[in-house]
Amino acid sequence: MAPVCAPRGPLAGRSTAVLGVPVPGARTGGNTGRRSSPSSGRSSGWGTGLIVGGTAGTCCDAARPRGGGRLGAVTPTHPTGDPAGRLVLAATPIGDVEDASPRLRRLLAEADVVAAEDTRRLRALAARMGATVGGRVVSHHEHNESATTPELLEVVAAGGTVLVVTDAGMPAVSDPGFRVVAAAVEAGLRVTAAPGPSAVLTALALSGLPTDRFCFEGFPPRKPGERLRSLTALEREPRTMVFFEAPHRLAATLADMATAFGADRPAAVCRELTKTYEEVVRDGLGALATWAGEREVRGEIAVVVAGAPAREVASTADLVAEVLARADAGERLKDAVAEVAQVAGIPKRDLYAAALAARSR
Repeated sequence: MAPVCAPRGPLAGRSTAVLGVPVPGARTGGNTGRRSSPSSGRSSGWGTGLIVGGTAGTCCDAARPRGGGRLGAVTPTHPTGDPAGRLVLAATPIGDVEDASPRLRRLLAEADVVAAEDTRRLRALAARMGATVGGRVVSHHEHNESATTPELLEVVAAGGTVLVVTDAGMPAVSDPGFRVVAAAVEAGLRVTAAPGPSAVLTALALSGLPTDRFCFEGFPPRKPGERLRSLTALEREPRTMVFFEAPHRLAATLADMATAFGADRPAAVCRELTKTYEEVVRDGLGALATWAGEREVRGEIAVVVAGAPAREVASTADLVAEVLARADAGERLKDAVAEVAQVAGIPKRDLYAAALAARSR
């Protein structure tokens, strides 16, 4: 077997066998355990009862032989000649299967373990691609990633290749992936990526809004009050903003955006990107809120909103004059300074010093 990289952090000093991938120093014996009954809904993910070298491990039910037969240990394979294990994040199509890359096809065939957000969707995607999934497929999603992450990293530490994929787009971007990457980095393991389709970048490119600076804000809060407060906090954000939203909340969210950013703020609603019924609607937020409220909008949606326009910069003399006028009208000097400085976007300490100097003259 190829040598392994020495793990640091939470994996330091561990010598076990995980998912049937032997780790140096561990005896590799037979595997026992019958196939668990499939769970309802999402794939059962990590089953129980796999024993390798006397150490209890876990495996994916979907990877076990039909009829509950024995599952032999798997030696990591490295067609690239790289002796070290690696964690690979790979982007999957966001709609059109033809966007799948040749590299994704190769990784699906070569990886020792494929960690998928939904194992059924992965297998359906592989079938549409005409791709072969050569390794074990395990479930790795937001509800179990704290438990599955250590198992995946032990496979990497053993010299194996773990491929992480989500239902669509790039893992870790509004999808599972961040935690396993952070843990791998802490453990000193190799992390790489196979880039590809991204709903965020596709929506941004199609929006017709500035792309030189932008930020991704994910899904706004579901509760109306929290959502409006969250959006109001972004009122002066100068960069183009990209959001995701569920179709049944779109009209309410656009109305809150119109309240927070202004009804005339340019925006684009991008729906079903790269799919048959792709649609991009561009208008002011107020008009878009009306548009969404008048129809049943379906599909996966990204909302792109223009950043706040640049404010006219008032001179220090003008700001000081406003502060002193408010103070002469009875307002406390510190209160006037704080409010004027906040609106102007300047340090209140500097404005306060300038106001005191002007008063003393």
